[in-house]
Amino acid sequence: MEHPGKIFFASDFHLGLIAGSNPSEREKKIVRWLNEIAAEAAEIYLIGDIFDFWWEYKLVVPRGFTRFLGTVASITDSGIPVHFFTGNHDMWVGNYLTKECGIIVHTGPFTTSFNGKRFYLAHGEGLGNKNFGYKILLKIFHNMPLRVLYSALHPSVGVGIGQRWSKSSRLGKGISEGFLGEEKEDLIRYAMSVAAKEKIDYFIFGHRHLAMNYNMKQGGEVVFLGDWIKNSSYAVWDGHNLTLRMLD
Repeated sequence: MEHPGKIFFASDFHLGLIAGSNPSEREKKIVRWLNEIAAEAAEIYLIGDIFDFWWEYKLVVPRGFTRFLGTVASITDSGIPVHFFTGNHDMWVGNYLTKECGIIVHTGPFTTSFNGKRFYLAHGEGLGNKNFGYKILLKIFHNMPLRVLYSALHPSVGVGIGQRWSKSSRLGKGISEGFLGEEKEDLIRYAMSVAAKEKIDYFIFGHRHLAMNYNMKQGGEVVFLGDWIKNSSYAVWDGHNLTLRMLD
């Protein structure tokens, strides 16, 4: 697929999270970045955990994020596709982002090609993870009957519970882990298993809150996008090279 402009990738904005940086200032910084790249972007990929918590009722969505949602809507109105990948913090999206903001929503890994290079895109939660308890938790979160029951709660209760849960998470407490090495990094092991079956040039993941590149022995590159709580990092494909950058 040929693109006349650049392709941008970012993840883990965690809009609304009171940790690492002021959430209001973080949103404004993200909006400034989106407005800046829109002039040269062919597509924009937001690879999960864009919101620290998002629960969408039929007629109600979480308060806040007005600047961000308005900016994204303006970008899609101009004809630039914006892709949204659900993460472990914002997997409970409905049709609001698509209908109101024109966003293309992905609920799982997505493979595409840019200028002859194969890209494998995913937020990364659960991929390659061997923790049985974590897998059970993800199944609970994805369970549709349980989601219907949760939606029966009044929005002030349901959203309130979700926000408190988010603040009590490892990230909300300011805890993060550095690079664990090839053998212990779930997403690198997962990428290696995918690469053994098909040719992928670039794996782009969020979730780990690391901003780094990793070249696999059998070929292919893994890119961890970092986050916007501390790093303000993103990746850009210019048609020939994929570069990981930090916003000043």
